[in-house]
Amino acid sequence: MRQMQEPTFLILTALAAGPQHGYGVITDAERISDGQVRLRAGTLYAALDRLQAEGLVAADREEIVDGRVRRYYRLTGDGATRLAAEAERMRRHARAATARLRPAGPGGVA
Repeated sequence: MRQMQEPTFLILTALAAGPQHGYGVITDAERISDGQVRLRAGTLYAALDRLQAEGLVAADREEIVDGRVRRYYRLTGDGATRLAAEAERMRRHARAATARLRPAGPGGVA
């Protein structure tokens, strides 16, 4: 399984909380990343199309707001499984880095 790109990880993480429309995903991803990642609409919708084709997200519902269609997306079971696997991969890597950064005594990393 290949490593997930950060925008994909943030989109799936945002949708793990429940169905959201595009702007909600954009603002949630920015919040999750502590303001480090700001998805552009074109990037988001291209990613959502790809993630739908991969079966990781699905259209949930649509509503009309101010005369415009607002589509909501949700995480699928496969999407949740893939997100959980990626989160575990990241945890393993963080544990390894943390263990190596612990003081190793004389001559080690302080």
